[in-house]
Amino acid sequence: MLDRQARIEQALHALLPAAEIAPSRLHAAMRYAVLGGGKRVRPLLAYGAGELAGAELQRVDRVAAAVEMIHAYSLVHDDMPAMDNDVLRRGKPTVHIEFDEATALLVGDSLQSLAFQVIAETRLADDAQRQVEMIGMLACAGGSRGMAGGQAIDLAATGGSLSVPELEFMHIHKTGALIRASVALGARCGSALSGAQLDSLDRFSKFIGLAFQVVDDVLDADSSTATLGKTAGKDADNNKPTYVSALGLDRARELACELRDDALRALASLPEGGGHLRELADFVVLRKF
Repeated sequence: MLDRQARIEQALHALLPAAEIAPSRLHAAMRYAVLGGGKRVRPLLAYGAGELAGAELQRVDRVAAAVEMIHAYSLVHDDMPAMDNDVLRRGKPTVHIEFDEATALLVGDSLQSLAFQVIAETRLADDAQRQVEMIGMLACAGGSRGMAGGQAIDLAATGGSLSVPELEFMHIHKTGALIRASVALGARCGSALSGAQLDSLDRFSKFIGLAFQVVDDVLDADSSTATLGKTAGKDADNNKPTYVSALGLDRARELACELRDDALRALASLPEGGGHLRELADFVVLRKF
C-alpha cells in the first residue's frame, strides 16, 4: 500500500501543472488541493483491480490519477461556503481559505478537466472502443447520475431525515459512484478478466463504496478534529442525515462490517480471491481516520 501511495503521489506530481506555469496562482492552488494528503483509497482500488486484470502499471497510474483529481475537485467544491462551508481538510486550511473562493471554484473546474485530459491523451486499453467507454464511465461517475447528483440529494436532505434505503440511494451516487469507477477503470486497463469477473468486481465496489460512507459517518461522530484532519461533528452540527443518525453508532459499525463481508464474498471467484482488494476492504472498514 505504501508503495502504491508513493507511486500515485509521484504520478500526480508529474501530471499537475507546475506552479511556475501561468496562471501560477491557479496552478499552485491545484497542487495544494491534491498533493501531500489523503489516504488515496480510490487510486489504491484502481491499482488493486488493475493487478487482477494484468494491467501495465503505467496505464493504471493514469486512471488512478484521474479519479483522484475528480475526488480532490469534489472536496474543494464541497468545502466552499455554498456547500459545507468547512475550513479544514487533510489537516490544513481548505482551498478557499488558503487562497480565495473564486480560486477554489476554478481549482475544481480545472481538476475535473485535467482528469479527462489525463485518460484521453494516452493509450490505456488494448481496444480503442474500450478506452472511449472508460472515459464515459468516469464522466457518468462524476455527473448528475453519480457524485454531483448524490451531493444534490445530500444538500436537499439537510435539516430533514432519510430512511436507510434513501441513504443508500444517496451514497451510491455521492460516494459510491467514483469508488465504483476507480475499480472499473483499473480493471479495464488490463484484459485478463472475463465479463463475469468484471461483474463480480462491480459488486465488490458497490458494497465497499457503501461501507466507506458508513465508516465516514461513524468517524465524523466518534473521532476528533485532530485525528480526522477535518472538522469533526459537522454532520450533527448541520443536522445532516447519516447512517449514525438513522441507525445509531453501534448498528452503523455493524453495518460497515456486514458490507465488508458482502464485498469479500463478491471477490471469491476472482484470481487470488481478489488479491490486494481483500486487504483494501479491511483498510476501508477498519480505518481510524
